[in-house]
Amino acid sequence: MRFLSSGQSSSSAFVSPSLVRNVTLVALLPASLLASASAFAQVPPPAVNARSWVLVDATANQVLASGNPDERAEPASLTKLMTAYLVFEALQSKKISMDQVVMPSEGVRRVKTDESRMFIEPNKPVSVHDLVYGMIIQSGNDAAIALAELVGGSEPNFVNMMNAEAKRLGMAHTHFADVNGMPDPQHYTTAGDLATLSTHLIRDYPEYYGIFSVKEFKYNNIKQPNRNRLLWIDPTVDGLKTGHTQAAGYCLIASAKRPLADGGARRLVSVMMGENKEHDRVEDSMKMLNYGYSAYDSTRIYKANQAIATPRVFKGQADSVSVGVKKDEYVTLPKGAVSNAKPQLELTSPLIAPIADGQQVGTAKFVGADGKVLAQVPVVALHTVPQAGVVGRVWDSLMLMVSKK
Repeated sequence: MRFLSSGQSSSSAFVSPSLVRNVTLVALLPASLLASASAFAQVPPPAVNARSWVLVDATANQVLASGNPDERAEPASLTKLMTAYLVFEALQSKKISMDQVVMPSEGVRRVKTDESRMFIEPNKPVSVHDLVYGMIIQSGNDAAIALAELVGGSEPNFVNMMNAEAKRLGMAHTHFADVNGMPDPQHYTTAGDLATLSTHLIRDYPEYYGIFSVKEFKYNNIKQPNRNRLLWIDPTVDGLKTGHTQAAGYCLIASAKRPLADGGARRLVSVMMGENKEHDRVEDSMKMLNYGYSAYDSTRIYKANQAIATPRVFKGQADSVSVGVKKDEYVTLPKGAVSNAKPQLELTSPLIAPIADGQQVGTAKFVGADGKVLAQVPVVALHTVPQAGVVGRVWDSLMLMVSKK
């Protein structure tokens, strides 16, 4: 089967036979996950005790299943994922460094004895490295405050940064009031929004993501374990974060990465909110991850930088341009689905130079028998096409005029 471009066949864009299936899934989402989307697999998801939950295929950027994904919930210490996201941004941009020494302010004294702490002290030097590990592994509220003051200048200013970042990421149902997730009427989110944040964190800062898999951390001669018990139960689980307050219940965002037959790997993320028992959040997360791997298959639809079509270019120094994707693109399909989907390539027409390397020039869509778009990915130019000289531009202008008649 070939992709179709502007109503004409393209011999350079063949589709893997594994894609020709009867598919019922959500669209690939280029920016953020749609919290309300769900895929209807042939095998229904397992029952869970969480008040709200989401299962995401982070490799294909798809929501596979969900329950009450837009229901407002208290995030508790899951808040620290946004705190970590902004700290990672500051580290990546070299605004701060891991070996930098910080003098915590008196603000860390606000952390009560019944709260999670890494046991730093005001005006006692501590490295950013230890604060990051203390916040993520030990879930230290004191560490989060110290990092917020360092990156934002003050905790209130950092909270403003958190809300601005939430808006940028498309977390439309989220508002932060502090950096730790203490109960507050103005501090809320949803399972869907946390799924969006988690996938961005994994994708945007892979160099720091490994910290979430560390099982224990020692500071001030106090060793504390990571509260994510799945790290001990399933070797493919390598994150992310737990949370708990009386109002929020027991919460857990778990992420696992398992190999694919083509040599790649597939990552799933489950978000469980409002469990009644600590054991429930572990069991339900494990059930949902196993369900995602057993009920769905992931298929690589395009390889990075592989041409899938070479459409005509007007007014350029070249008459055509190779188009494709810049990174491997996957689609996740219900296991054993029957062939029935039609791939289509829709390109901008006409394509007029100059065209930049990586410029979007169309969309590859997968359409079901009912005509609904099941999945889609942006298609980009794989190289630049500079603008032609005056003679070339005039000639192609005439060609375009003729073609419109």
